[in-house]
Amino acid sequence: MDAHTAHAAAEPHGPPAGLMRWLTTTNHKDIGTLYLWFAAAMFLLGGVAAMLIRAELYQPGLQITHPDAFNQLTSLHGLIMIFGVIMPAFTGLANWQVPLMIGAPDMAFPRMNNLSFWLLPPAAVLLIGSAFVPGGAVGTGWTLYPPLFIQGGIGYDMAIFAIHLMGLSSILGAINIATTIVNLRAPGMRLMDMPMFIWTWLVTAFLLIAAMPVLAGAVTMLLMDRHFGTHFFDAAGGGDPVMFQHIFWFFGHPEVYILILPAFGIVSTVIPTFARKPLFGYRSMVYATVSIALLSFLVWAHHMFTVGMPAAAQLFFMYATMLIAVPTGVKVFNWVATLWRGSISFETPMLFALAFVCLFTIGGFSGLVLAMAPVDVQLHDTYYVVAHFHYVLVTGALFAIYAAVYYWLPKWTGHMYDERLARWHFWLSVISVNVLFFPMHFLGLAGMPRRIPDYALQFAAYNQIASIGGFVFGAAQILLAIVVFKAIRGGAPAPARVWEGAQGLEWTLPSPPPYHSFTTPLRMTP
Repeated sequence: MDAHTAHAAAEPHGPPAGLMRWLTTTNHKDIGTLYLWFAAAMFLLGGVAAMLIRAELYQPGLQITHPDAFNQLTSLHGLIMIFGVIMPAFTGLANWQVPLMIGAPDMAFPRMNNLSFWLLPPAAVLLIGSAFVPGGAVGTGWTLYPPLFIQGGIGYDMAIFAIHLMGLSSILGAINIATTIVNLRAPGMRLMDMPMFIWTWLVTAFLLIAAMPVLAGAVTMLLMDRHFGTHFFDAAGGGDPVMFQHIFWFFGHPEVYILILPAFGIVSTVIPTFARKPLFGYRSMVYATVSIALLSFLVWAHHMFTVGMPAAAQLFFMYATMLIAVPTGVKVFNWVATLWRGSISFETPMLFALAFVCLFTIGGFSGLVLAMAPVDVQLHDTYYVVAHFHYVLVTGALFAIYAAVYYWLPKWTGHMYDERLARWHFWLSVISVNVLFFPMHFLGLAGMPRRIPDYALQFAAYNQIASIGGFVFGAAQILLAIVVFKAIRGGAPAPARVWEGAQGLEWTLPSPPPYHSFTTPLRMTP
């Protein structure tokens, strides 16, 4: 018996099935599916925390919780939504789509891909488990500021370990995605031939590789302060709590763009498909993406205008923050120009993409307001800031994920989803999310601080409106679950070219206009 026959005889019959398939898989589609289901489970948990927060704030007084538990809820909500929902969901979409879009057989490092996912469930158990140990979960907000963080109980150590595991998962995933894009493109596909989704993920991968170790260093220094007698951030021992803010936000601001750049790529894929035009200004979109990534490392201290920094530093960070709005504005202009005189149809992915463009722009404008140091000093740590970053991360990142799920779900499952239910999901979500977050601008302008469980009577009306919007938005997500499960179980078979639209037209490639050798020329097909 030769070596090949002996090897074949030693192999088990067929690929692993059942649980072992998911534990040992190296298939990029399976791992992408695992990431998406993990993000969905964490979205449920983070959403429950959000509902409890809005239930507490429905009227003045303490209804269902006490101040310490409320602070822990807000911290867990933030950490779960950022590290457990948005980042894993985008990584799942990258696992599914990057190899398919660049003609690669799989990810560059399939076993590392498996490891990068399976680091997440134990991290989630640690993070959520921190709420059930003596002393409770982290109560400092998701930003983990000392000195409060140094004085917390064992739940804080669990959170540090969870952040380390999630950070390691992100770094491994980013290395894998970047290597795949750089080395495994189809023959003839140059960098400037890649779809915008691939470009945004290539830039995001480098941001992750550069930024996540900074967070790991910050929480390691916190751990040393807590248990090993160091005084990095302990003022009583000669340390500086403000130094933690500098280190944290040097990670934290690139993190904002880690959370939104893949959304830009999704919207740049969906809009050209349903406008039936190539993406306007492809090269300027690429340059804008790279510019945003580079500038994101120069603006971190706009989160810190109130710490007492010199006026010269305030001016630098104010102007740098305003500058980063320019490449973001280029993107919004190009999306609108792509729509101009297009043959547009309004299927659910397009509806979410259009909502993204409109509502993310509101978040961007309120960010420009907060970029002005004199204004930010007044609005810092008020509900205006909460409104700003939720317009960026909910109507921005989350709506883009919804658009991607509806856009690619027929290809993933082989079945068309229920368009009527999907539109109900869209309209309930887009109306309720504005009822939820828009009044928070007025609360912030009136002076209501964030992260408080009780408030003065003059804030009651807007809080009640916001809570009603929150409850409707949370309930609307049940429709998304129904749509997804219905598509998985069956339904109308998806055609080979899913998005042919009402006029029977579809672009073969959304972006860029291909002048390369690896695909057929761009054309409109009857």
